[in-house]
Amino acid sequence: MSLKHNITESQTLNQQVIDAAIKLGAVALLIGWCFAILRPFILIVLWGAILAVALKPIHNKLTKVLKGKVSIASTVIAVVGIALIVVPAVNLSASSIESAQYIYNGIEDGTLKIPQANESVKQWPIIGEQSYALWQAASQDIQKVASQYSEQIKTLSASLLSAAAGLGGGILQFIISLIIAVVFMAKADISSQGLQRLMFRLMGENGQRTITTTVATIRSVAMGVLGVAVIQSLLAGIGLLIADIPAAGIWASVILILAIAQLPPIIILGPIAAYYFSVADTTPAIIFLIYSIVVSSSDAFLKPLFLGRGMDIPMLVILLGAIGGMLLSGIIGLFVGAVVLALGYQLMLDWLSQNSEDTEGAANETL
Repeated sequence: MSLKHNITESQTLNQQVIDAAIKLGAVALLIGWCFAILRPFILIVLWGAILAVALKPIHNKLTKVLKGKVSIASTVIAVVGIALIVVPAVNLSASSIESAQYIYNGIEDGTLKIPQANESVKQWPIIGEQSYALWQAASQDIQKVASQYSEQIKTLSASLLSAAAGLGGGILQFIISLIIAVVFMAKADISSQGLQRLMFRLMGENGQRTITTTVATIRSVAMGVLGVAVIQSLLAGIGLLIADIPAAGIWASVILILAIAQLPPIIILGPIAAYYFSVADTTPAIIFLIYSIVVSSSDAFLKPLFLGRGMDIPMLVILLGAIGGMLLSGIIGLFVGAVVLALGYQLMLDWLSQNSEDTEGAANETL
């Protein structure tokens, strides 16, 4: 009797295990399927959520000014955001594509005219003499120089066109993300309730603390680091466009990466200003140099303005997040990566501090 009973229990247990495995497999399949469907939109939605959190204080103030008209406030933010960021970015992207095509076609046809190098080029550190010699040779016979460096020129031209096209795709992603952010802000109450329920479900009594840390970190990085970097790169790009510098959009993108890495834009703007002295009159060249210095030093008053109430996050974390995000997901990953890695770092510190408090409390009780 006992043997039959054990066999019956074993069969029941096996049936329960198989039943649970089938259910878990079905759930995993459903989750994986949903993830595969939403995967193309995850990065855009995530950046939209980050923008919503960062811009929510501005949205609240604007809503008060407009006497509680949330939809109008959201529309104003969307329009202003597109005007301030997207329009200059489109111009920079178009300028880069036109410059790359013009240079490539000019070299191929022999119609590209290179002005003679100024003697001051020889004074450039390390590369002065070589740059002057190559510049002079190109101004005399561009096709001869191009034939000597044909592979490098083709690679550079292809890279410029690819980078410009990638910048255009990033602009489109920014537009979509900004629209998603506006929707999130307009539905802030519902979004906040859903997030609180999720975090309390995952984190228990520490859910609210996690939400507070998340919001503070996002606003600190998005406004204090990325916001300042975007402003500097846009100001630099506008100056490059006015000066009619070739591939202005590419240079502005490089300046954006340097600014996120907390390196001064003058690293790029300085050599460009030196080049501009060689091809332009003295007065506009001096104006461009002064403008470049002002743009490069603008973070001295922009950072305290945006980062004054932010959190202390090592710049190495932000730099690694930005570069890793860009390598993984392109131009928009540059921003999302910096915020996500900074958020992960801050949440880890918060979690470690909670464990430290629990350990100290247990030690005090023991004593």
